[in-house]
Amino acid sequence: MVSTNYAPEHTGIGPYATGLAEHWAARGVDTHVLAGMPHYPSWRLDPAYRGRWRTTETRGGVTVHRRRHTVPARQTALRRALFEASLLAHQSVAPPRTPRPDAVVAQMPSLAGAVVAARLARRHRVPFVPVVQDLMGAAAEQSGISGGDRAAAVAGRAERYALGRATLVGIIHDSFRPRVEAMGVDPARIRLVPNWSHVARPSAAREATRARLGWAPDRQVLLHAGNMGLKQGLEVLVDAARLDPSVDVVLMGDGNQRTALEERAAGLPNLHFTPAADEADFPDVLAAADVLVVTQRASVLDMSVPSKLTSYFATGRPVIASVADRGGTADEVRRAGAGVLVPPEDPRALLDAARELAADPGAAEEIGARGPVYVDEHLSSAAGLGRLDDLLAEALDSGTTAHEGAARS
Repeated sequence: MVSTNYAPEHTGIGPYATGLAEHWAARGVDTHVLAGMPHYPSWRLDPAYRGRWRTTETRGGVTVHRRRHTVPARQTALRRALFEASLLAHQSVAPPRTPRPDAVVAQMPSLAGAVVAARLARRHRVPFVPVVQDLMGAAAEQSGISGGDRAAAVAGRAERYALGRATLVGIIHDSFRPRVEAMGVDPARIRLVPNWSHVARPSAAREATRARLGWAPDRQVLLHAGNMGLKQGLEVLVDAARLDPSVDVVLMGDGNQRTALEERAAGLPNLHFTPAADEADFPDVLAAADVLVVTQRASVLDMSVPSKLTSYFATGRPVIASVADRGGTADEVRRAGAGVLVPPEDPRALLDAARELAADPGAAEEIGARGPVYVDEHLSSAAGLGRLDDLLAEALDSGTTAHEGAARS
């Protein structure tokens, strides 16, 4: 597997790459991962890896090969390009020494990872299977950062190159299908492989967790957990906190927009920034909130399903999704019935939804309770990993290599 993100990162794509690799290793498969250095979601290099250019370690029965790369603290098109270029250069120049693989799997949206994986599969003449968690071209196109259009064009070419060489392509949501097909991928080679909920169920009493966190029992707490990037458009929560001092807003995590958000929130006593909870405490912290919030900018073409959403559903708390009405996130919230949809970048609409939930605790509990049911029925790890097992088995059975896929495309 080639995946820029991997454990110890415990949010975003990392947990899915880690879960899949460790699942294979537990089944007795000799599993190797080519990864970057841990840096997400803070976009700061994990102190344990400072000064290290290349490492090989064993985690959960998996051999993990890491290569150093730049880590841009602030996102611009140029810095993101340098990040991907440094990954591509180092992983290409110094690929891991492994036995000949039976197949190569890539976790996208990493452009470097997808290109390197396609090349490794072609070199060994084995099946290549990218799993599309997101597409960088679409994200760059709508990022709003300087040079986004040029970045989107470069990213699109890299994605087309990688996907065109795939034996089969996995997508985590059907909203990716038109974009992948537009890149020339035969619809017959696309398989739906939704992500799963990778967090444990809450175990501590909510009241005890709230007291430990300093959250007053008589105040409504709106919590956003995860990456604080451009795509999330978290300004809507800062503005909501300014509009209603009776509501506490908590932004938990890190990201390249945290400093700008802190500056925007200066002087707001009801808005709190907290570091990411550790993996064991994460479910209890989520469950201690009254409402869990997922946000995106109105301009974002929402094809993916944020990984935080699968975690939110597992806690039993109601979700407010401040996102475009048409897209992967909105579809998933509607399908689960575990949340409320409001227009993106509209703090008053977000507050109105929060007040309605606070005014009817019974209805809020009923909405939140649908989340764990949906997780059990559709987002179990057994189901998610089983779908990926089937995807890989089909690719292996097809006998089609990355070289043959490229020739066909």
